[in-house]
Amino acid sequence: MQQIMGLLPFILMFVLFYFLLIRPQQKRQKAVRQMQSDLKKGDKVVTIGGLHGMVDAIDEGTVVIKSGDGSRLTFDRSAIRDVSASSSTVLDKA
Repeated sequence: MQQIMGLLPFILMFVLFYFLLIRPQQKRQKAVRQMQSDLKKGDKVVTIGGLHGMVDAIDEGTVVIKSGDGSRLTFDRSAIRDVSASSSTVLDKA
């Protein structure tokens, strides 16, 4: 019984770390992976470098983004940080 009481603070600390740090981080990573896999042509996106543009073409691992001046830039899918508006959202509002 004494050994269990000695390990109790460590077990409690691990449980707190799991629920306060590990689990929320896993949820964020899952949401980002889902967002990156759901990309489609016409989505307005922001890259991790801060470039704003519209998805022009999608390949298995890369995305071609059309920027404001009309240039097309190729990025890895993992470089997409956020989808600001999807083409279906824009069409629904029109």
